[in-house]
Amino acid sequence: MEKIVGLIDAPFTPFYANGDVNLEPIEAYAKMLQKNGLKGVFINGSSGEGYMLTTEERMQLAERWVSVAPEGFKVIVHVGSCCLRESVRLAEHAQKIGAWGIGSMAPPFPKIGRIEELVEYCETIANAAPELPFYYYHIPAFNGAYLPMVDLLKAVDGRIKNFAGIKYTYEALYEYNQCRLYGGGKFDMLHGQDETILPSLAQGGARGGIGGTTNYNGRELVGIIDAWNRGDLETAREKQNFSQEVINVICHFRGNIVGGKRIMKLLGFDLGPNRVPFRNMTDEEEAQMKKELEEIGFFERANQF
Repeated sequence: MEKIVGLIDAPFTPFYANGDVNLEPIEAYAKMLQKNGLKGVFINGSSGEGYMLTTEERMQLAERWVSVAPEGFKVIVHVGSCCLRESVRLAEHAQKIGAWGIGSMAPPFPKIGRIEELVEYCETIANAAPELPFYYYHIPAFNGAYLPMVDLLKAVDGRIKNFAGIKYTYEALYEYNQCRLYGGGKFDMLHGQDETILPSLAQGGARGGIGGTTNYNGRELVGIIDAWNRGDLETAREKQNFSQEVINVICHFRGNIVGGKRIMKLLGFDLGPNRVPFRNMTDEEEAQMKKELEEIGFFERANQF
């Protein structure tokens, strides 16, 4: 099964001011991401407010992304839902429209506390789209599924035929590396934390990753990997530290989903508000965030449109 090389973006969902999904910007969005070195998208996940979308909206977004994706640009569809039957519908739909792959996090409710239940959840979804690679999205801070991922790999190995790997969005670099080494590197371990790409590279991992700050800081994050590959550790370190500075700023403004989405507006690519119950940024907060980003020289290094 193909392993992803390079960074995949977790895009925001564009909304109109009234909260309806806005499909119009997506073609330009895909072209911008490819221009800045991203290799594809993982749509309808946490950055895309996927759990706040209807099943029909999620299908519409998937259809739009697949239809406008540049050649070679991968579209992976997050199909996770608190309703497993809806996940099955979304997985079947993703395969039908020609998505490159699918993925799912554990549902935030009810919380999954045993590996066997998680395997059954993933197995049901993966079997609904047997022709597509399936990725488990490990983000326990979101759903409370603090389960050992090496145990998950052992449990799915030989059981879920199209289980490709894990989008690993957690702080445990030791566990991430153990997963990467499992079975001689059998599974595709996609690094999911933009703030620790470099230490993961030093362990021998991070051939591929999925990030959220790649929406606006993708050039620098791609640059970390490029610098590492050519043996330029100093440049890689500087770009990683700069990327952490960007993350420090968005942490002042409710994180990537809220603050990061407003950065897109500051870059001239307004994707609209966040859906309730997210608390949208005020104009005063936007001005303060812009000031903090200017202080670290962000706009000279941000993604180009």
